[in-house]
Amino acid sequence: MKRTLKKIGFLITPVAKLLLSLFFKKKYLQGRHFDTSYGGYFWAVRSAWQRNILRLARPLPWPSGLTCYVSNPDNIVFHPDDINNFQSPGIYLQNFKGKIQLGRGTYLGPNVGIITANHRLDALDEHEDGQDVVIGEKCWIGMNAVILPGVVLGDKTVVAAGAVVTRSYPQGNIVIGGTPAKILKEI
Repeated sequence: MKRTLKKIGFLITPVAKLLLSLFFKKKYLQGRHFDTSYGGYFWAVRSAWQRNILRLARPLPWPSGLTCYVSNPDNIVFHPDDINNFQSPGIYLQNFKGKIQLGRGTYLGPNVGIITANHRLDALDEHEDGQDVVIGEKCWIGMNAVILPGVVLGDKTVVAAGAVVTRSYPQGNIVIGGTPAKILKEI
């Protein structure tokens, strides 16, 4: 059975990549989810159908789940191996006034929000200037966590579920949590 799948996969993979490149940038149709499994192809076909053909949500240049929101796809930096982060339900990346950088191997849990600009207190219809958010490599951002403008998290930082991260923790190798987030333990 596996041998048959490999033979079929050898034929189908180039055709699938060619067709999917009509909807997504080629650099996002490679990496571990495409090279070592068929998960990436499943995500890409589903995303192309829901976002590009049915127009149930705004298309993105990479495969993403229907409930993933990215305000400015040009202002986000991530490795193609990490497109799994955009399949998680409820991801909200508000980056129209600042850049979001996700380090390689970082995981975002469901309903994570990363925000680069807050509303102005004196004029709620306007936003403050954006501040970049940088998340290091091999971080884990737990479910319902919110990361606010200007935050820098070092490598191997774990953000507890429900945390609100209001300031930077560039040293990494820590667990932070709470509202506002503080260091809970060193790894």
